[in-house]
Amino acid sequence: MNEAKLQAFLTRAVYDLAAAQSAALVAIGDRLGLYRAMSGAGPLTPAELARRTRTSERYVAEWLANQACGGYVEYEATHGTFLLPEEQARALAEEGSRAFLAGAFQTAAGLVKAWEQVAGVFHHSGGVPADAYGAEVGEGMARTAHARLAAELLPRWIPALEGMSRRLEQGASIADVGCGRGAAVLQLAAAFPRSRFLGIDPQAAAVEAARLSAKRAGVDDRVRFEVASATELPRHDYDLVTSFESLHEMSDPVAAACRIRAALRPDGAWLLVEPFASDRLEDDVGPWGRLTSSMSTLYCLPVSAATGGFGPGARAGERRLREILREARFSRIGRAAESPFQIVLEARP
Repeated sequence: MNEAKLQAFLTRAVYDLAAAQSAALVAIGDRLGLYRAMSGAGPLTPAELARRTRTSERYVAEWLANQACGGYVEYEATHGTFLLPEEQARALAEEGSRAFLAGAFQTAAGLVKAWEQVAGVFHHSGGVPADAYGAEVGEGMARTAHARLAAELLPRWIPALEGMSRRLEQGASIADVGCGRGAAVLQLAAAFPRSRFLGIDPQAAAVEAARLSAKRAGVDDRVRFEVASATELPRHDYDLVTSFESLHEMSDPVAAACRIRAALRPDGAWLLVEPFASDRLEDDVGPWGRLTSSMSTLYCLPVSAATGGFGPGARAGERRLREILREARFSRIGRAAESPFQIVLEARP
């Protein structure tokens, strides 16, 4: 046995254990408003932060120690104060920031709770229904999607589809497949008031949340959300169909793609966005590959298996996505935009 190699692995494992447990503390800091209270406040003592957030000073002090050890906050030993730098505040305290990550930590904390359920289905290739996961999983995904889409959807992806911005401005028909809590539909509806939107998702809780959000946003006059799977998408001459990181969770992605193609106008387009993955595992070794493969194991595969079979998973990759689109007989397939974390494709009938 190589002792140096063993010690190197143990060091890495300790780092992972610390990160796993600390992820829950990030979720706690987000839930209790600790990051928001620190944002722009300058150096604070544990007592000052506890007063601002009406929390226990003893717990806050230990939480701050963890955050300082991980580099999430800065510690000034002379005065015993802690500072949330502007850069970290963008990721942890500013909900609308394109760098916002607190929602992803919320999702991670919820997924870890489901590990026993997921372990149980390993023996028989069964599934775990999406509604069996805690509410924090769906809520965290929605918050993450909102931040990510705000940075990309309207500024980059829609303009990349030839002629689509003008059609949406004039009044078009759009469907979002796997809409979740409606982040994409709500952003599009606010930007293009003359267009009409349908969001479908098989999760009833997500659809109900989307309906409430549409009402609060004042766009429910042009937005409709329905409980339905991709293969139940109403046949209609849509100018645009969108799907954001949902195809890889479907048990029959080819059937879903065929239904989408049939629902498009002859000159319509499907904007397909999926998590980035290379076509070779060896090219994905690293933090992003670990994140997508853990998401696949804990959520994507169990959810798809619960509806009839294994979907492609979060590591599908562009080659597999193009195969699905070709099997569904899309005639034109191309990259709509470049992104380090997502595959963004445009498919035309």
